[in-house]
Amino acid sequence: MLGLVVAALVALGLVVLSSAGGANAVRLHGDQYFFMKRQFLYLGAGLLVAIFMAAFDYRRWKDNWIFSVLFYVAVFALLIFVFKFKAVNGSQRWIKLGPVNIQPSEFAKLATVIIVSVFLDKASWRVELFARGAFWPAVFIGLMALPIILEPDFGSTMVVVAAGFLIMIVAGVRILHLVPFAILGAGVFAYKVGTNANRMARLFAFTGWQPAVSGEAAKTVDAAAERAAYQARMSLVAIQRGGLKGVGLGNSMQKQYYLPEAHTDFIFAIGAEEFGLGFSLAVILLFVAFFALSVYIAAHARDRLGKFLVLGMAFVIFFQAAFNLGVVCEALPTKGMALPFFSYGGTNMISAFFAVGTIFSVGIRALAEEDTSAKRLREAIAKRNRR
Repeated sequence: MLGLVVAALVALGLVVLSSAGGANAVRLHGDQYFFMKRQFLYLGAGLLVAIFMAAFDYRRWKDNWIFSVLFYVAVFALLIFVFKFKAVNGSQRWIKLGPVNIQPSEFAKLATVIIVSVFLDKASWRVELFARGAFWPAVFIGLMALPIILEPDFGSTMVVVAAGFLIMIVAGVRILHLVPFAILGAGVFAYKVGTNANRMARLFAFTGWQPAVSGEAAKTVDAAAERAAYQARMSLVAIQRGGLKGVGLGNSMQKQYYLPEAHTDFIFAIGAEEFGLGFSLAVILLFVAFFALSVYIAAHARDRLGKFLVLGMAFVIFFQAAFNLGVVCEALPTKGMALPFFSYGGTNMISAFFAVGTIFSVGIRALAEEDTSAKRLREAIAKRNRR
């Protein structure tokens, strides 16, 4: 069932991208199907990663814990290396390798889930102690979040921290031990947002509150807030135009440069415009089903590590989806965060399938062990009956 849900999300994403990416593909690359061609390549790579991760025994992350450490260190190194490249739209998030851009913060979410899950599983009952349960996992989370927030990428920072803390809570870490780290993290996050003009403009646009400034400073703030609110307004226009039935595949007006990020962060709005309310509800229900099925798999995992990994990986995808939909519907401040399985982009697609493959790895082995236990039980009953 989980595989069918993921397949449905991917299929819907490809259909919407075939329309949403056309105008920007022509403008930027002179090829209407440029993004579709690249997305199919990313999808192929993602499927290979998912198959590999499903075949990979997740228990090796703990049994050969050096794998977990090396993966964490490699991702952290990539996050540092990203500052060697020029900023794009005020952020240094990408490593450019020829025609390919890699966004290490996508892999940072996965690495955080793995290292925290392995550490807390190995800690066993010691999770109730401050050092083993709270301090060191918080250090792992903080080290990964620090370069991300310096890029700055506030969305990925939220995902990394929230996923890490979720695993800590599920593992049984005392809430009282988490409080000082939560306060520290919230303070750093608030400071970075407060000193970033672009993010503050987005908050002004969302809340309608205006800072007490005048003259040229007020004009600057107003202009920044207007730019920040533009995409959210255009997104709502797209959803309103779609109504109940939609305007039909390929008939979106907002993708014609009215909504600049139509093929990435705001792709859901184009789908709602072309396919209407039914599409919107289907996407929401599919992501809810994805998370519910993942929770079911976690509940039937054969060990704590499997439970932690499944919940962490599923949360990373579900959190991003929920936040993206909230931004598109203007329920949350504008923030660039991809919609998993829908938004154009290789790193996001591959990391999402990495997470799906890990969930499958846990589920497959849980089923195999259940079948083995049932077989042994049947053999024992048959042997007793023969006696």
